[in-house]
Amino acid sequence: MLQKIRSFPLAVYVAVKGAARDLKKDERGLSGVVVAVLLTLISVLAVTLIWGFMEGWLQELWARIFGEGRRI
Repeated sequence: MLQKIRSFPLAVYVAVKGAARDLKKDERGLSGVVVAVLLTLISVLAVTLIWGFMEGWLQELWARIFGEGRRI
């Protein structure tokens, strides 16, 4: 029983090392669905960030356009 307890860390190390090696050698890549979902999420995030940065500038521009239009 003591021998099994002593060999357990080595067995775990070998199993994890083998799993990591198999994961590195896996050449299947990402599926088209995963790529499409990731691109959609990145696009939505980019549009949200750009809109957040430009919102104040657009409001100022809008106020300037209509403010000058009423003076004429």
